[in-house]
Amino acid sequence: MNSPLFEEFTLKNGLVIKNRIVKAAMSEALANIHFQPNEKIYKLYEKWADGGAGIVITGHVMVDRKALAEPRNIVVENEDVLPFLETWAKRGTKNNTQLWMQLNHPGKQTFKGMTDNSVAPSAIPLEGDIGRFVAPPRELKHEEILDIIQRFGYSAKLAQKAGFSGVQIHAAHGYLISQFLSPRHNHRKDEWGGDIHGRMKFLIEIYREIRNQTTGDFPIAVKMNSADFMKAGFTEEESIYVASHLEKEGADLLEISGGSYESPQMTGRNVKESTKKREAYFLDFAEKLRQSVNIPLLVTGGFRSKEGMENALHSKATDFIGLARPFAVSPDLPNLLNLNKLQKIDIKPKQTGIRLIDDISLLETTWYAQQIERIGLGKSVRPNYPVWFSLLQAIFKNGKEVFQLQRAK
Repeated sequence: MNSPLFEEFTLKNGLVIKNRIVKAAMSEALANIHFQPNEKIYKLYEKWADGGAGIVITGHVMVDRKALAEPRNIVVENEDVLPFLETWAKRGTKNNTQLWMQLNHPGKQTFKGMTDNSVAPSAIPLEGDIGRFVAPPRELKHEEILDIIQRFGYSAKLAQKAGFSGVQIHAAHGYLISQFLSPRHNHRKDEWGGDIHGRMKFLIEIYREIRNQTTGDFPIAVKMNSADFMKAGFTEEESIYVASHLEKEGADLLEISGGSYESPQMTGRNVKESTKKREAYFLDFAEKLRQSVNIPLLVTGGFRSKEGMENALHSKATDFIGLARPFAVSPDLPNLLNLNKLQKIDIKPKQTGIRLIDDISLLETTWYAQQIERIGLGKSVRPNYPVWFSLLQAIFKNGKEVFQLQRAK
């Protein structure tokens, strides 16, 4: 019996995706000091393309070098980067692989040392332990909002020109677009705030600008939270409302995730037992969404077995299976699944056991980023690398990278 994981899927624009496995976005932070991709990036994405995924989504690419989520983010804001993007696209689309560039602006989720002031829909700081480590935000002016919208469109235009297969708008995980969507973070009284119709305007205008600046049926996906999992935050009902409008706009694919720096639900923290049994953290919400919208869905987060992935596809709750961290320890995962050489992925929490350290260091992200860099260097991954070594390595690297970033500015 053939696995549904390896059935083709045709988007409404006629584009055929060779299978249902998607390498979801993970930040690489491997750019050079000029924010450009390099041989590490090329080698990493060539490895993932050879690994058999239907779609590979890049780590978040910034649309403004003055607004970075972390040091060494890739930035696409002018044509100087085109030759580097062309090489990246050529290497990452091998093996009939779709390579989609994820576009993002961090808003206030940018760490101190990266900028003196971050920007946000409203000047509301992040709460909790993480709030002490991020730059204090100021409220965006109307003309600045329009500039950011244009930047998303122009970055997408350059991605298409370079040969990327599509783009994904990052509207999840507490970054700028997610901040606009959330009533917890968006207290604006103008056209960009208020009820959900006003709060989603920023996302909708970004989608329209990308559609305007790209040609033909260039695929545009959106990654959005099912909810923020925070009091007075973005709700499931609001998420469904926004999804219905994205469907009307013609979005090609919607990825469902959830959480933010304040409440990192996307890492699997505080997941219910019933959810663990189904593996996917956001599959229940996807089933609700299916009742209201008819848009191809990608669910990311929690899948750990071939059976769990196949069951999710059989249930029709999702059209694609998104995997992130598993690709950091097994870059050829789809090929292994297809050959029945792997049935289950063993992913253990990467934590020191000290809550404050685990929260502020984002170890669940840092540890996997280090494995990603090893792949980019042509080295084998180290699935048993101790978390304390990982933390020390991150402290050393981030201090060094911030210094180089300031010098590059």
